[in-house]
Amino acid sequence: MNTLYNYAKQMQQRAHAPYSSFFVGAALETDEQTIIGGCNIESASYGLTMCAERVALFQALSQGFKNFTSLVLVSDSGAYPCGACRQLLYEFAPDASIIIATPSKIIEQTSVKLLFPHAFCNKNLALQKKGSNYE
Repeated sequence: MNTLYNYAKQMQQRAHAPYSSFFVGAALETDEQTIIGGCNIESASYGLTMCAERVALFQALSQGFKNFTSLVLVSDSGAYPCGACRQLLYEFAPDASIIIATPSKIIEQTSVKLLFPHAFCNKNLALQKKGSNYE
């Protein structure tokens, strides 16, 4: 876990956050023990900004990884994933552990399912295809 934590701290140093000065690093571990990093990248058009955990997840998926065990998220305040990140983590890494940290300490170890207990997922879409009470 120290390797994952240290990698997330390194990724925080690479964050591009000229508008918010909120620097975040993420380290995502695959079931093959490969670590994929990500950092937040801001844009002057704020809606185009990308969170560190989504950068790591998209990079891992684009490299062909599909199974994830852990994510360490490092920010100066020990922030938790936003709603959009929780949704994507639920879809692609529902059983992953999530470690929330600052550069100096680990704050909490939790899980994707605990952070997002009632996620919208493929089961919801399957109900729509079969028919539901909303037709």
